[in-house]
Amino acid sequence: MPPAPPTRVLLISCPDRQGIVAAVSLCVLEAGGNIVRSDQHSTDLLGGVFFMRLEFLYLEPEQGDADFTSRFAPVAAHYEMDWRLVRSDQPKRMALFVSRLDHCLIDLLWRWRSGELAVKIPLIISNHPDLEAVAAGYGLPFYLFAIDRDNQAGQEERMLALLEGQADFLVLARYMRILGPRFVERYCGQIINIHHSFLPAFIGASPYERAYERGVKVIGATAHYVTAALDEGPIIEQDVTRVNHRDQVADLKLKGRDLERIVLARAVKWHIEDRVLIYGNRTVVFT
Repeated sequence: MPPAPPTRVLLISCPDRQGIVAAVSLCVLEAGGNIVRSDQHSTDLLGGVFFMRLEFLYLEPEQGDADFTSRFAPVAAHYEMDWRLVRSDQPKRMALFVSRLDHCLIDLLWRWRSGELAVKIPLIISNHPDLEAVAAGYGLPFYLFAIDRDNQAGQEERMLALLEGQADFLVLARYMRILGPRFVERYCGQIINIHHSFLPAFIGASPYERAYERGVKVIGATAHYVTAALDEGPIIEQDVTRVNHRDQVADLKLKGRDLERIVLARAVKWHIEDRVLIYGNRTVVFT
């Protein structure tokens, strides 16, 4: 069986008005495309913000994007759209950041090797040497940037230089350093973090201990985009599991790590597939 032809994904956000879906669909039709999936959402029935993810393919394989773009540009201008068009056959480049814990890293690497995550992984960056052997086992370059309070700015500049031209987005797979504002700004909306808590509860470094002290009955994990405000970026995905009075801190951590793996993998997959649109400090996720 021949491979499926590559599709295009059109992502749109704009003020909500009548006629948007019809106008977009007509552009696809006139450019020789066929819509295979369409999702849309408005923040309000009238006068809100409209979001759309439309996936289509060209009926003639040799067709390019120039004709569609020329037809769509005036429509986008008329409706004041923020938009982008991406190809399904051009995988994103994902750089992984880690510290000492390996569970999220190994899970992502397993999903990548098995074909579940259609990305390229150019490198792994860490502030500790502990996981270099894991990277080597997957044949991936591993770069160590030891960071302390005095050298963080300089080390992050070196990290940015290394990443230039190699990475489209970054995943903090339990990377236990707070990135500086210049670093975050350079990859604005392109850094995914897994936080071992159901945000906004228990932000910071020791959420399981604080959850245990509070006597919670559920614990959770949150995948979110990184912003300058600690653990307050737009949330992509969350999940929870129940705990009880018999569970100690070690039990909470064990259960939580299962959640962290699953939640981070979902968020990464949705980002790879261009299913996430950021709106202020919120997201619209077309799953």
